[in-house]
Amino acid sequence: MKFQPEPSTAQTIRAYGPGWIGVDTEKITTSIILGSGGLRLAWPCTRFEDLTPEHFAQLATLEAELIVFGSGTRNRFPPPAWLQPLMARRLGLETMDTPAACRTYNILASEGRNVVAALILEAPGS
Repeated sequence: MKFQPEPSTAQTIRAYGPGWIGVDTEKITTSIILGSGGLRLAWPCTRFEDLTPEHFAQLATLEAELIVFGSGTRNRFPPPAWLQPLMARRLGLETMDTPAACRTYNILASEGRNVVAALILEAPGS
């Protein structure tokens, strides 16, 4: 699916497909943490099953209003105990499949919100 560009100063996901997203002019094929203010961090996991509590502790260190978690090709929820560092900082985490997370991130970023997307980009066939 390809998005039509709208005027925004935020980092934008321009397109996505199985195992990749297009951010501005770059094609990304590994899981990533992406922020509307320009943040880009590698997120070392290739599948939902690779996640650990440390992945969510890392998200709790980020400055954001909201974190959108793209759990891969389908919507899956992390264990509630793993979200404790986020709750302690009063950071919201919305969980959805990665394509929905891409769309939601773009909407919030275009509104000028300080949003972070943590996206699992699973290789096709995973």
